[in-house]
Amino acid sequence: MLLLTVVYDSSKEDIIKNMNEMKKYFHDRDIIVGFSESIESNTHFLKIFCDDNAFNDKLVNIFNLYMANILYNIVIDEFYKKEIQSFLTDTYFFLKYDEIKEIKKLSLDALKSEGAILNEYMVYFRNRKNSIIQKIIECIEENKEINIKGFITFRMSEFREDLESIIDKVVESYMVEKEYNEFIKLLKYFVELQESKIDKINIIIEIDGNYIIQDDHGNDIMDVLFSELSDTKFSGVVSVEDMLISGLITNAPNTVIIHNAENCSNKELLDTIKNVFGERVIFCSKCDMCDKIKTKIKLKK
Repeated sequence: MLLLTVVYDSSKEDIIKNMNEMKKYFHDRDIIVGFSESIESNTHFLKIFCDDNAFNDKLVNIFNLYMANILYNIVIDEFYKKEIQSFLTDTYFFLKYDEIKEIKKLSLDALKSEGAILNEYMVYFRNRKNSIIQKIIECIEENKEINIKGFITFRMSEFREDLESIIDKVVESYMVEKEYNEFIKLLKYFVELQESKIDKINIIIEIDGNYIIQDDHGNDIMDVLFSELSDTKFSGVVSVEDMLISGLITNAPNTVIIHNAENCSNKELLDTIKNVFGERVIFCSKCDMCDKIKTKIKLKK
């Protein structure tokens, strides 16, 4: 049963590699997929067949999805080679050459959007990619023949908005990270200038995410840590965490020990402390302080 005819020229001969990978994918699932190719001048006509006995809606849907991913990679390759540079220089003219170079590299990973989803930006990239793939699937379903050159020429305009929106998010992510790194650099500078007022600080994170701040002798120093910042009481996780960072920077301890970090609901706080204080930070999970928290957890259960 004929699944699809793919028409391409010699400049796209690497498509055969993708087709062979697809053939192996189906073969590993005991489904026979075969090719029949003819060439006229510089144009290749590749017919893709499957065993009549294996033909059903599920097979067609899997094939269309696999084929859509192949075509998507061709689309982003074309966009990356021919359009991304001008889009970046025209839209983000204020960026330096090295910044555009770095963003182009990040953009390729974002356009491919493969692997585990680790943050909200990757969710956005994957959604935009899926949007384009769905449009490609609809195109495959409407046509039993796909001409690669014509497909890119006439369909790119349908995909450009999604592709450019991915690049916009890459730039946003890059600028946010750049500002964060500059902020961390400034905080590190302040810490290095400060004379240490407290030698060692223990940050104990309870199961509910609250913090106990103690010195090396087990004394609660929360008020001491915040005394130079404000005389008011703070409520709310965000306020306490902001004050915790400020208190640490003001007192510039030589050692910061974080106990039961797995209980922390704000990983950005831990990252900031680690990035600012570097080798001064120790993560602990096995001392008496940690065991007390773990004992509380067991009693609650």
